[in-house]
Amino acid sequence: MVTNVASARAWTLAGLTIALAGTPIVAWAYRLAVGETTAASQILVRELVIFGLLAALLWIIIRKERLPLHSIGLKTNRIGLSLLWGVIGMLACGVGVAVSLGLNQLLGLQFGEGPRSFVTPLGATLIVILRAGIVEESFYRGYAIERLTALTGSRSIAVALPLVVFALFHYRQGAGGILAAFILGAILSGLYVWKRDLIANIVAHFLIDFIPNVLLPLID
Repeated sequence: MVTNVASARAWTLAGLTIALAGTPIVAWAYRLAVGETTAASQILVRELVIFGLLAALLWIIIRKERLPLHSIGLKTNRIGLSLLWGVIGMLACGVGVAVSLGLNQLLGLQFGEGPRSFVTPLGATLIVILRAGIVEESFYRGYAIERLTALTGSRSIAVALPLVVFALFHYRQGAGGILAAFILGAILSGLYVWKRDLIANIVAHFLIDFIPNVLLPLID
């Protein structure tokens, strides 16, 4: 029994490594290998690798930790409520965007990666947004918050650590991008702690990225 508990704990630590560091490492390796690119095929490869990390994490949860997926808030028995809370979460994130933009302007913080000589194809942008909503919420909210709570016994640490990592992961968007990610991440973390509904978080994250980056350009 002790051996099984120790093994499960070791696999949980491996899962936390994937959840907190996997995406930044893949993004760094991708830029090192191909630089900045508009090639949809190369972007797709990067996104598939990150989805592969999610698959590895789900395997750890089911096969090694021997826990159900609702242990990371993945519930499918109330999809209607999940969608509703996802929309509410998106609206809260919209307020967060307005606050972060105001603070960036007030503080004179740089936001964004600066002028670029290329535009990412809309289809590739949609794939990135879909991956961000699914993977980042699964990693930084569902898995990290639940497992860090179990390991540390502190919900505050479990929320704060992934939130800081999530915000710093947006360093390429400047100090303003880090601030915006921190504010939006805090809202999404609050939504998760309140409802413990990973699908709601995924919907909220997806919509707050999809509307300005895909829907509005299509309307224009």
